[in-house]
Amino acid sequence: MRQKAICTIRVEFFAVNSLQALHAYMKKIIEDDPAHDYSHIMRVYNNAQKIAKREKVNTRLILAAVLLHDIVQFPKSDPRNKTASKKSAILAKKILQKYDFTESEIKIICDAIRDHSYSRGKIPKTIEGKVLQDADRLDALGAIGIARTFSIGGSEKRKIYNESDPFCIKRKPDDDSWTVDHFYTKLLLLEKKMNTKYGKFLAKKRTRLMIKFLSNMRSELG
Repeated sequence: MRQKAICTIRVEFFAVNSLQALHAYMKKIIEDDPAHDYSHIMRVYNNAQKIAKREKVNTRLILAAVLLHDIVQFPKSDPRNKTASKKSAILAKKILQKYDFTESEIKIICDAIRDHSYSRGKIPKTIEGKVLQDADRLDALGAIGIARTFSIGGSEKRKIYNESDPFCIKRKPDDDSWTVDHFYTKLLLLEKKMNTKYGKFLAKKRTRLMIKFLSNMRSELG
């Protein structure tokens, strides 16, 4: 019994230690991107913790996936952006092999990272992957989501809105040209694409805020 208790303490120590080490590693090397910086990682981390409390899931694996999910980044306008999650998964595998993770755990983490991206168009097969995807998508919604959207739009030198039809009433949205269009190509669609019950609940609240923001903008534009 005593031996079992010692083993349990040791496993928990290694688990915490691995996450702490990954935290330190990512804080040191993550790019200073306006929307995918260390602050983004920590918001997704907090979202994942909230969702994980309500799911039967290995929290340690999810949090490791969160820390590494954006380790490879490209500008939104870069054609390679669609491959970022796959490249992140490949690099994450090499990194995780240096820490206290088994091969089966590394596969779960890397599969979650590979499939979390919206542009990849995949629903993750594991609950860990689904929680990561929901946690990441939540950071694209609500007040933070609005801030990130216009931050990216500014960095890409896009105009805020199309002057003749700002809210895509009579035209197809084009978020390569106008930032507001991104609400219609992606952001307002995320609520229906969430995987977990609590993720859907949080997404609904944040989506309402974005709809209200667009309504206020419409009023201001007259």
